[in-house]
Amino acid sequence: MPFSVSWHTLLENLEELPSDATLVTPLSRKSFRITDVQEHRVLIEYHEDSGTVPLQREQFETLYERVHAADTGFDLDRLPPDAEPYATVLSVHPRFEVDDREGTITELESPSSTTMPLVDADLDIDAGDDDREEPDIPVYSDALLLIDALERNDPTDLAAMETSDLVNLYTLLSDVQRNANDLRQDVSEMILDRLHHDRPVYGQYGSVQRTTRRNRALKDDEEVLAVLEDAGIDRGRVMSVDRDKVDDALEVTELSESAVYDVDEREYVRKAEVDEDVKESRLQGLKDRLADSEDEDAEELRREIEELEARIDELTSFRTGAEL
Repeated sequence: MPFSVSWHTLLENLEELPSDATLVTPLSRKSFRITDVQEHRVLIEYHEDSGTVPLQREQFETLYERVHAADTGFDLDRLPPDAEPYATVLSVHPRFEVDDREGTITELESPSSTTMPLVDADLDIDAGDDDREEPDIPVYSDALLLIDALERNDPTDLAAMETSDLVNLYTLLSDVQRNANDLRQDVSEMILDRLHHDRPVYGQYGSVQRTTRRNRALKDDEEVLAVLEDAGIDRGRVMSVDRDKVDDALEVTELSESAVYDVDEREYVRKAEVDEDVKESRLQGLKDRLADSEDEDAEELRREIEELEARIDELTSFRTGAEL
């Protein structure tokens, strides 16, 4: 099929999109909308910018040819950063499909009627609020208890707080930090499985980027020393004091620790234990009072907790292009 036919089919499908349809770039996840469809170009506007960006027909034809020549799909990470919206717009064509998990765009043998994963034609932020359920994860309950503790005390004036209140606040902060970090690691692993490039990926509250951390660990001592000696390096130049052996020597001599170590002692607070029963009772009591009370203050606090739940849900979820 010649490109001219596919081009006009694409323009027809673009014109059928709602005027408020939101499109998303496949790699960086930047959102934009179509502002005009013309014979030789498509005009778009990124949500975070006010300027109009023209997408030229010639560039679409180049991408079309590359996708057509790729039997197993064209890798999206081969696109220049400013060419991402071309792939998104091309996926509006019924014969082209983007797999944002695999990071490819593929030409189909026959037109597809499935939902376009990079196009949100009916963006409804409040959709599904009535069907929300309380997540069964520790950080959720701890976060609610922490918000309650912060509202009952003045965290900007810690000196005025009672010691027991400080202990409660520290315990909840510690629990939220630990549980949030556990969930953060799980989310990180899931995101990493879905990223096939090193470009930033944007969400509503920020962006993430795949990076590589390089760790080194020495091989067996004798193997390292033998390699270095073969290279003309005397083993005495790389031998150092072994801390474990020094500790063993201290145990069999009368030397003091300060004779071989610079000792720096610092005091800190460590959480000794957590009374989960009290936490659960406090959390349930908070919910029960909100459910039974009808005054304006309770209603306002109830709304605040619902908003908190919404923020927690947004911060702890990852929306894929397919879910959009």
